[in-house]
Amino acid sequence: MSSGTPPKPSPRLTEEEASALAERAVEQAGGTRMIYRNPRHPFSLHPTKTFDVDGHPVEVRWGEISSPAVASVGGYVFEIHETELELLIRPPRPRPASS
Repeated sequence: MSSGTPPKPSPRLTEEEASALAERAVEQAGGTRMIYRNPRHPFSLHPTKTFDVDGHPVEVRWGEISSPAVASVGGYVFEIHETELELLIRPPRPRPASS
């Protein structure tokens, strides 16, 4: 039964939480070295895989010759290097309400 009220948006992840979730998903995918050193074919049918980490979908995209390997979660995008993840993009901040 629906109460007629829209569902509350889930709370935003902090950068630290997003980083930890991305690291866990990368480990589930085989680790940073495996992802970094094994790029996919440029026209692969499955360039990404989504992992569920503590109820959060984390998308891991293997790199290609012209694009880096990345992990995305909650609006954050991390580049996957050989031994670490580096923050590339943060989600946009909500604008304050205009008066």
